Amino acid sequence: MASGDNLSAVMHGIEDLRMEQMPIPQPDKHDVLLAVHSVGICGSDVHYLVSGAIGPFVVKAPMVLGHESSGTVIAVGESVISLQIGDRVAVEPGVPCRMCVHCKIGRYNLCADVQFCATPPVHGTLTRYYSHPADFCYKLPDHVSYEEGALLEPLSVAVHACSRGDVRIGHKVLITGAGPIGLLSMQTAKACGAAEVIVLDVDEGRLKFASDYGADHVMNVRGKESQQIAEDVRQALSTDPDVAIECSGTESAIRTVIHSTKNGGVIVLVGCSPATVTVPLIDAAVKEIDFKTVFRYANRYPTALALVASGKVDVKPLVTHRFNLEEARQALNVARTGEGGAVKVVIKCSKQ
Repeated sequence: MASGDNLSAVMHGIEDLRMEQMPIPQPDKHDVLLAVHSVGICGSDVHYLVSGAIGPFVVKAPMVLGHESSGTVIAVGESVISLQIGDRVAVEPGVPCRMCVHCKIGRYNLCADVQFCATPPVHGTLTRYYSHPADFCYKLPDHVSYEEGALLEPLSVAVHACSRGDVRIGHKVLITGAGPIGLLSMQTAKACGAAEVIVLDVDEGRLKFASDYGADHVMNVRGKESQQIAEDVRQALSTDPDVAIECSGTESAIRTVIHSTKNGGVIVLVGCSPATVTVPLIDAAVKEIDFKTVFRYANRYPTALALVASGKVDVKPLVTHRFNLEEARQALNVARTGEGGAVKVVIKCSKQ
């Protein structure tokens, strides 16, 4: 059972992260109590700490950060039959109402009442112990590590992006942004059967990582205009890409994917862009490009787990830096600055 130590990384305001003891939660009848093991640092954790908000989600009260998580079941609610004490699980962080129209049709990521870890006002998982609904915890096979379990969260975003883009066998795919989501989208597109994937970024270190990670082509687009980039992409692929997955959130990248994507192709917007952007919509219109957006994911964790368990997607190389929970401030700073070539920073929350 849980000890009295429930050290947690609590955000009290902009640039104000404190390590505090929190009450150990008691699981409700449909919940399990987890000894949290691994938590990946997401860009949203950094964004909340730096800005205090992401779009309409504003931090107004102290909040525990973290949502990319795995752990061990140490107690179960009286109605839980799917899990037992000792099970190692990955945690899907968004729990919907289960009753609304969006939940009923399976798009529960759009539920207005979804409770998502570390999205105000819901506490996150950078803590020793966390209680979560059992049906949003996925048992890990013995050969899948805690770190891999935690990275099912960003992988689920990539799976959702490739599904929304309808990436198919033989497709040529463009990825803009070589951060964790872009890299995982690249690997997922390959797993979906994409014939070639090209990754664009402005950082040579990230592009080298993408090349080593399996990208067929990489391109540094620093200082280039979008039309020139589109021509360079066409030369690299010998055609225009069927699908573009935009993972950087920059206005320039949105212009680039519009100019690059083939007539009748699909653009998937994943990156968190500014509230207002100026883009050449007329060019998209005359090419009859389909725009798709991504908000988290729904029903993607089982697929993400299958991809990792089967070896179709390897998330392990993404973890470049590891910290203990007591070092959460340092971990968030490394994730923020990219110090030491950081790609994915993981915090170990367990004491063992």
